[in-house]
Amino acid sequence: MDIEHWRKEIDEIDSELLRLFNVRARLAIKVGTLKRSTGLPLRDLDREQFVLDRLQEANSGPLDHGAVVRLFRRIMRESRRVEALAAQHPNGSSLASASNPTKLRGIA
Repeated sequence: MDIEHWRKEIDEIDSELLRLFNVRARLAIKVGTLKRSTGLPLRDLDREQFVLDRLQEANSGPLDHGAVVRLFRRIMRESRRVEALAAQHPNGSSLASASNPTKLRGIA
């Protein structure tokens, strides 16, 4: 196999990861809406630690546990950012601008 073959496979995986990240973000928005409507705190550190522990336990490499934690902490941080943006714009009109990191600076 040549390098282009492997790059094509990586590109396909990247596209699938992007799709899954967006599915996850939509679910996080729903969870955030439920949390706000029931008065629960938007950040649940115990839940985050449970998720990180579960993923580290499931990890079979080659990523080390530190890499898994860093990746998923970032995913969780972005989920909170998108949740906050959705709360500011409940009609969803500004969610496309969620990629603008200055929009919600300080939400982490």
